[in-house]
Amino acid sequence: MVFANPVPAEFASGQYYDTEGAEYYLSAEKLESDYSSVRFERELKLLRRHCQSGAVLDVGCSSGAFLYQLKHRFPGVYEILGTDVSGGPLDYAQSKGVPVLRGDFLAHDFGGKKFDAVTFWAVLEHLLEPKRFLEKAASILKPGGFCFVLVPNMRSLAVRAIGKRYRYIYAQHLNYFTVATLRKIVETFLEVAEMRFTHFNPIVIWQDWRRGGVEISNQERGRLLKRTTACKEKPAMKPVKSLYQLTEKGLALFGLTDNAAGVFRKPPTNNRD
Repeated sequence: MVFANPVPAEFASGQYYDTEGAEYYLSAEKLESDYSSVRFERELKLLRRHCQSGAVLDVGCSSGAFLYQLKHRFPGVYEILGTDVSGGPLDYAQSKGVPVLRGDFLAHDFGGKKFDAVTFWAVLEHLLEPKRFLEKAASILKPGGFCFVLVPNMRSLAVRAIGKRYRYIYAQHLNYFTVATLRKIVETFLEVAEMRFTHFNPIVIWQDWRRGGVEISNQERGRLLKRTTACKEKPAMKPVKSLYQLTEKGLALFGLTDNAAGVFRKPPTNNRD
């Protein structure tokens, strides 16, 4: 696994996400996009395929948008809970009706509470010790429960084409994963239920190639996310969206999409007389 060394203190501790990072996650562009009806389509589909109901914990939930979507698209089906270290975004999540736990996930005592699913959507790459987080997730899963992980794909077309110029190779990301490293990190305590490749943004590759590796500000990231979300929302863009989906599926066959996703299962308890 590729990882950053040394790691700036504000990223190692997570303090960044309660200060400068919180400004991005609470920006109008980011919130509007995250709470759009077209956001988290892939994540919701993946969760529903393996977990049709039950208690769901979203680790690194930020402003609570994923859990909000889950609650409102499937009312009464899931018991939701989010956790993060970032105070401002958690305040926003609570204002939207999303229950939250504040502080260090590793230090939290869940008091015997068990979950049907624990999710890490674009979170592990930000963590100094991702394996410890996954081990903790496994410890609070019910037997047969699922852990869902989405991370940037270190073998994506973007990384292969433009390397370090790619905007997602940057200081906030402390680890860089492939499908193989995801499998390896959980092999002693979780079973692999599904591995897949997902997401592709050619606009990002084009922009980053032209910029030659100049760092993208959080404000620019927010504006791009808003434009991308707006395109998805327009009915007139449906033919383009269909072409995009075909391209993404083609790239997924070769493991070249922007992200890799893993679904990991806690082995069921053996009932023996």
